[in-house]
Amino acid sequence: MTAVTVVGQHALVTGGARGIGAAITQRLRAQGCRVTVLGRSAAPGQALAEQDPDGICAVTADVADAGQLAQAVDQARRRFGPIALLVNNAGQAESAAFLKTDAALWQRMLDVNLTGTMLCTQAVLPDMLQAGWGRVINVASTAGQTGYAYVSAYCAAKHGVIGLTRALARELAATGVTVNAVCPGYTDTDLVRESLARIVSRTGRDEATARAELVKTNPQGRLIDPAEVADAVAWLCGPGAGAVTGQTISVSGGEVM
Repeated sequence: MTAVTVVGQHALVTGGARGIGAAITQRLRAQGCRVTVLGRSAAPGQALAEQDPDGICAVTADVADAGQLAQAVDQARRRFGPIALLVNNAGQAESAAFLKTDAALWQRMLDVNLTGTMLCTQAVLPDMLQAGWGRVINVASTAGQTGYAYVSAYCAAKHGVIGLTRALARELAATGVTVNAVCPGYTDTDLVRESLARIVSRTGRDEATARAELVKTNPQGRLIDPAEVADAVAWLCGPGAGAVTGQTISVSGGEVM
């Protein structure tokens, strides 16, 4: 199979203006991609696009809303053409004991983490199939590879993302489209910093103690840098990963092997 360069290719990154998503957006731009960032809030994506108007555009949609998503993807195509690379990064985590996990919380976790991944992939896959080449990278989580207490709905959704990744990789194996998942451990993002603040407020621990509690599952004893996740995504998008599909790559300092 002929290797395809990513230079000039159109990448769509959901949740692409913050945290891991922002790192992925910048990494793909550095590789020469044109990037559309999609998010529920307009301002963060617009701020990125203003810094690099020739290479980044921003669209707004809830990934779990098929109607909003269709309009956003059409807008992205009008700006940068067919979509060749999709990074399903948008996600949300809420914690609760299982017996306090109501149906609404359960559904929220499925909607944004799993259904959103499915809908985004359906929205852009026709472009890839027509081109005979494409990359779908799902940003799951180590929560999709193992279990964590008090986040059963989130774990279930992320396990579903990995199952979807494997099923779709087999279905598309002969089409030139690869589908893989990247699973970060606890990563140094606003989301984790907010979790630390909640731990401090609920338990009375100091921040250093709370951070040590979070990173103790990582054998390297640290939080993952968002750039490390972006590097894994960028490699999966590149021509050297053409034979890699249906895989789950843990970026977690050895937490999951």
